[in-house]
Amino acid sequence: MIVIGGGGFVAYRAIQNANEPPPTPFSLNDLGKIAAGDPFAPDPQSDLLKAEAEQAYRADKLKKDRSGAAGKDLDWVVPEKAPGGDGFPSMNFPPGSDPSPGSNKATAKAMLASNGFGADQWGCLERLWQKESGWNERAMNRYSGAYGIPQSLPGTKMASAGADWQTNAATQIKWGLGYIKGRYGTPCAAWGHSQSVGWY
Repeated sequence: MIVIGGGGFVAYRAIQNANEPPPTPFSLNDLGKIAAGDPFAPDPQSDLLKAEAEQAYRADKLKKDRSGAAGKDLDWVVPEKAPGGDGFPSMNFPPGSDPSPGSNKATAKAMLASNGFGADQWGCLERLWQKESGWNERAMNRYSGAYGIPQSLPGTKMASAGADWQTNAATQIKWGLGYIKGRYGTPCAAWGHSQSVGWY
């Protein structure tokens, strides 16, 4: 192990930052959406957290692969309580209301057309949210804290679709479809972005 002083660390980070690709600049349209309070506009802070979570996941996976650890861990967990924030207290999940990925998929499939998506987008959406949450409305990313079926970061963003965002799969799906439409245009575009960088 090599220990370097503060100046050495600064130089090291400067070299690392110089080797990273420059961030994509916001378009005037994106900046207008942000200024207008568009809940689906790009959010640089959330995007950075997602990217850092993806890096942490890949580092953990590499470490497990090198150590020969058996099995594949999911990058999400189910917390004991639904998360809170922004005035929403964390809350217990209703008794006897276990997640039903099959029902959640059926709900999303039925909501596609009302959000302007054709049936050709279903396969992309199914794969995207299977990767993100396993279609579990209680899924929380162990690295970033993203929550719910669409993995909203923070989960409280889903409150724009309904106050029951913590436990209601349909509310999460409604928000998620709006997010995809506003940010990527289609589920297939969102899936392509996720395949490219590991998050959407």
